[in-house]
Formats: sequence, structure tokens, C-alpha cells
Amino acid sequence: MADPSVRSLAEAWLAEDPDPAGRDEIRALLDGLPDTEAELADRFAGPLTFGTAGLRGRLRAGPNGMNLAVVTRAAAGLVTWLGRQEHGAAGALVIGYDARHGSKEFAERTARVATAAGREALLLPRPLPTPVLAYAVRKLDAVAGVMVTASHNPPQDNGYKVYLGGALGGSAGCGAQIVPPADAGIEAAIQAVGPLSEVPLGEPGTVLGEEIVAGYARSAAAVVAQGPRQLKVAYTPLHGVGGPVLTAAFTEAGFAAPEVVPEQAEADPDFPTVAFPNPEEKGAMDLLLALAEKTGADLAIANDPDADRCAVAIPLAPDGGWKVLRGDELGVLLADHLIRRGVPGTYATTIVSSSQLGALCKARGVPYAESLTGFKWIVRAAEELAFGYEEALGYCVAPDMVRDKDGITAALTVAELAAALKAEGSSIRDRLDEIETELGVHRTDQLSVRVSDLTEIEAMMARIRANPPETLAGAAVTAVEDRAPEADVLTLRTPQGRVVIRPSGTEPKLKAYLEVVEPLAGGKLVNAQFRSGTAMLQLRRDVETALGLAPTP
Repeated sequence: MADPSVRSLAEAWLAEDPDPAGRDEIRALLDGLPDTEAELADRFAGPLTFGTAGLRGRLRAGPNGMNLAVVTRAAAGLVTWLGRQEHGAAGALVIGYDARHGSKEFAERTARVATAAGREALLLPRPLPTPVLAYAVRKLDAVAGVMVTASHNPPQDNGYKVYLGGALGGSAGCGAQIVPPADAGIEAAIQAVGPLSEVPLGEPGTVLGEEIVAGYARSAAAVVAQGPRQLKVAYTPLHGVGGPVLTAAFTEAGFAAPEVVPEQAEADPDFPTVAFPNPEEKGAMDLLLALAEKTGADLAIANDPDADRCAVAIPLAPDGGWKVLRGDELGVLLADHLIRRGVPGTYATTIVSSSQLGALCKARGVPYAESLTGFKWIVRAAEELAFGYEEALGYCVAPDMVRDKDGITAALTVAELAAALKAEGSSIRDRLDEIETELGVHRTDQLSVRVSDLTEIEAMMARIRANPPETLAGAAVTAVEDRAPEADVLTLRTPQGRVVIRPSGTEPKLKAYLEVVEPLAGGKLVNAQFRSGTAMLQLRRDVETALGLAPTP
């Protein structure tokens, strides 16, 4: 027999859900009791809460899902909160959306809630990358922005990111994702929204013209300096919305249009060729690497579906094959390139990224900063930010244009670097070796544990907090740093490296970020690389053991 309170909540939902399809879902669950009791209870276990810059969850009816009712309530809470702020009375709300299921409908509903509250709503003209929305917030001097996307999550998910303009976010947070206390304030306003029947809906808002997209492409092209442009690029948008915008930016900058993976060129919310539409996931770049090999490309580039992340692979001449760069490798390459170009300001990354950026900045005499994980923190690491990156393939190469990660300007910048090195008879592989020869080998890896029950993550975090290992990869653990309650992050340090363990902010995963540092000490680079690889294998096994996992074979 179903819990009477859950049945009552479900029947109350039926009375106000504005989506007929959503009502049909809940009716089917009620009719299917008791077999559907667990699913019904999960959907009404509680509302989605604001996490990493907004909402993210499965597309399904009920308060614990992404649907029209939840989005209506979120939009009503957001516009109410904006109206209560000292500088929130003026300025438009800019709204963007990707090509996922429900994205356009959610964006249009947000616009109608905003206009009913007396606020101007500006909709981007079509499904577009998240960086275009972040750019538009700054360009149009909007009070805030909403991007409907679940980024690289599985196809059954969607999400709702919130950005603030300069009036509420300040100079470092203008066009950036929200941070506390704004998130808590918006969530409280959402919870205070009354019956949905009392949330008024206004006019559809104003659909912006293509000039906002063309303006983004021109600004992106202007990020790279004059120089060589002879480069053949293979590219995939992973069934997302990045393709047309990236191609426009490349040609505007003087590069040839990339060769695009045909099976993944068009936006498709079902992402049929990949298990997960995330370039970090095993197999996600297989079609790209095959195209790069077939066409003799100099560089292979992938965006995630909303094009805020960028993955890069390079050819391993003369032996053949391709190397997919780790996020830390590309981050340090881009930073080194910008420093060589003389781009002034602070270079920033997060506490889970490689320590190599700090070593590079020290060697070059430029300011360096570290932040908590997430781009909402990276872009606020310094007022005069020159560059920021996170190891999860996020790069901000033009903070004055997009105060967020931007996979398109990152792709242009790495193409600029690759073309310049090619013209010199060198390569990205050579530049990586130069950096490691100077700074030592900083090998990084990630242990990612996907769970179906979030209590498993809590148990693993509790286990390693209670019994941290005394040694890792044969070296003594010299420091255990626990950032709780500020952040659910545990860091273990040894003389040869470190491990940072935290739950993911966007997916049901526990992540452990591993780093081994091997100085050359007068020896050969290849020997240091070999030692670091051996140490990393042992470090990974030791962390798996400490978390109570079966070791990797």
C-alpha cells in the first residue's frame, strides 16, 4: 500500500501541473500501485534544489525532476528574488537554451513568467552554446541570465543555470554563474512561490536576432592574435549545438572550417552514438579520432553538447596514433601560450587541478590563484583575471568576453598555438615536453565512481575521513586537509604528489583527483615520465583500497 502522504502529494501535483504529459505520467504511477510505489516515492522525496549554479535533474514529472511545473516555479522565484535586490529593478533577463528535450519549452516558459512580473525577457534566437548566453549577459548589460541545459549529462537530464549581470554580480561576477548567498536566496524565493495557478504568465518576450550570435563569433575570433593559420582540424560537437558557432568563429579568425564528424554533426537530444555525451568518457571521442586519422588532421577537437567544454587530441608522429590531452595538460599549454603572448593578469585554477600551473606561474613571474572547484569560483579568483581552467575540460581564455568556461574560444586558442608551432616545425607534443623538462613531470589522473544511491558517496567519504591511509604510492602521507564544512573536500598530500576527493556537483559520482610529481633531477625526461606512470598506477590502487573499492585490474 502506498504511503498516504506520497499519494496525497501526487494528487496535489495533478491538480496544478500545467503539462498534460506530466499529469499522465503521475496518473500512470498512481494507477500502477503498488508496483510503482518506489518510483512515486522517489519523485516526491523532495524538490530539486539549487546546486552548481541552478537546477539539474531527470526529465520527469514530480518535484524531484525537471519539468514545466518545476521550471515555472523556479522562474517565478528567480524573478521575485531579482525584484527584491537593490539593483534588481532594472535590466532584462536573457534566456538561452540548448537542443535537449524540453529546453525550448522551459526557456519560453521562463520568458513568460518574467514578462508577467514586469521584467523584459530576451530569448536567444535558437538552440545555442552556453558561452553565447554568458556573452549576451555581459554584452546586453542584463540583470541576469538563464541557460536551459544539462551540459554533458545523459540524455534523460536537463538543467537550469543562472547567471548574474554586473549590477548584482560585481565586476568579477558579471556574466558569471551565481554563488552564495544568491543561490540560497533564489531557492528560498522558489520555495515561497504559492500555487502555480497564481503564477501569472505574460507575453512571450523578445526573440533576439542573429546579430547576437554573429557578435559572439566576431569577439571569439578576435581572441586569437595574427599569425599562421595553416592547420587541418577534425571536430565533433557530440550531437550538441556547438558546430555552427565554432565553424563561424574559426572562419572569422582565418582558419579553414574544420572537418566535422558526420554522424555527430547535427544536434540530437538522444545522443545516439555515445553512451555519455561527455568527451571525458571512454569511447566518446572514437569517431573523432577515426576522422582525424582518415583526413590527416593536425588537431582533433571535441566540444560537449552545450560547447562550454573543450577536449583536444594530438597526433603522435612518427609512430602514429593519437593522444587525448588531459584537462590539466591543455590548461597548462593554454596558460603557457597566453603568458608567452604577454596577456597580463592572474592565472587561476582549482584545488583539484594540477599543481603545474602554480609552478609555471612562479617560473614566469606572473600572478597565480587557486579556488574551490567550479567555474563560478575560478572567475572570481581575481578581479584582473587573465585565464582560468579546471581539469574537467573547462577553460576561460577571454574573461572580459565570457566570464565562464568557453569551449569555442578555447578551441580557437589551441588552434592558434598548434598552427604557430607547425609553422616553426614544432608541435604541441614538443611544447609539452619543453614544459615538463623545465617544471618536472606532473602526471594527473582521475578515479571516478558512479553510483545509483547517493548514500554510497557519503559512506565512502566518511570511511576515508575516519581512516585516511598512512602511505600512498610508497610515500608517507604528510598532510590531511579537510575543508568541511566549507566544502566536502578531503586532500591527502605526500612529498611526491596529492589526492583530492570530493563528490561531483553535477552527477551522482565520487571523484578522486590524483597527481604525481617527478622532477627530472638531471636525468632524462623519458625516465621521469616512466617513473611517474609507475607511481600513478600504485597511487590509483591505494586510493581504491582506501575508499573500499575493488582495485583496478
